[in-house]
Amino acid sequence: MIAAKGAINSLKLLNLSPTTVRYASHFTFSPSKPDSSLGETSSMNLCQAVNNAMYTAMENDKTACVFGEDVAFGGVFRCSLGLQDKFGKDRVFNTPLCEQGIVGFAIGMAVTGATAIAEIQFGDYIYPAYDQIVNEAAKYRYRTGNMFNSGPLTIRATWGAVGHGALYHSQSPEANFTHTPGIKVIIPRGPIQAKGLLLSCIEDPDPCIFFEPKYLYRTAVEDVPVQKYNIPLGKAEVVRQADQISASVVKTGRLLVSHEAPLTSGFAAEIAATIQKECFLNLEAPISRVCGWDTPFPHAYEPFYMPTKWRVLEAVKQLIDY
Repeated sequence: MIAAKGAINSLKLLNLSPTTVRYASHFTFSPSKPDSSLGETSSMNLCQAVNNAMYTAMENDKTACVFGEDVAFGGVFRCSLGLQDKFGKDRVFNTPLCEQGIVGFAIGMAVTGATAIAEIQFGDYIYPAYDQIVNEAAKYRYRTGNMFNSGPLTIRATWGAVGHGALYHSQSPEANFTHTPGIKVIIPRGPIQAKGLLLSCIEDPDPCIFFEPKYLYRTAVEDVPVQKYNIPLGKAEVVRQADQISASVVKTGRLLVSHEAPLTSGFAAEIAATIQKECFLNLEAPISRVCGWDTPFPHAYEPFYMPTKWRVLEAVKQLIDY
């Protein structure tokens, strides 16, 4: 009761009521323009782009299967909606509520030559499958002397805050897997990337984890090419050109990295270390990180936890004024 009263008082200080809608992100999604050479486009949100990518992959690869908790009727976010109607129960099917079993089954499928597309309903629940991913899928080729491989294998999982998810439906676990050789970790920033990158994951000979920002499932809309296309994995992209903070480290001497995951040991630290090694003599200010806090993901205090535009703005000012 005391904790509840404290939370309500804190909300009052922000002119928020306990029933005020809380937004997971204070950043406005900026849509990208599609590659004109890819022809006809269709307006899709990120969820529809993921669905379209799986549909395209299953049309082109008769061994591709989609499975996970509730995927047969479309999944809790409806990303697999209509796939079972099109491709049948043998290729799109439900699994028990057992993440380690889902991934173990996917590894077995991939080893025997099928293309496995496994869904973990929420990224927060990927941890029961951690041993299967890190000690089995990632190392299978190495431990067998290149005789076997656990790919093509794609593990889809929702990722990040959604506005009301609290501890078990808001986490960003990417850094737990980027530390593992043999696993490719991908997070799209919009529908165009979602389709092209997911198709690349599905076709990649190595196991991939494809984290999908669930907050963008409905809020991010772009004109997505209808035809099949791939976006190369591991290739950098310039999202927006500017002359102050986002041009390049060499030109500005400054760098800010932001992510939702906790600050300590987050992937921003890896980016910062790489930039410091490659561009040390160009830096005019310490590399700045704006991230989530080193706490469990809160519910009532989610607006304080997220790396909001105001925290980013303050960090940018400090970088410029350094």
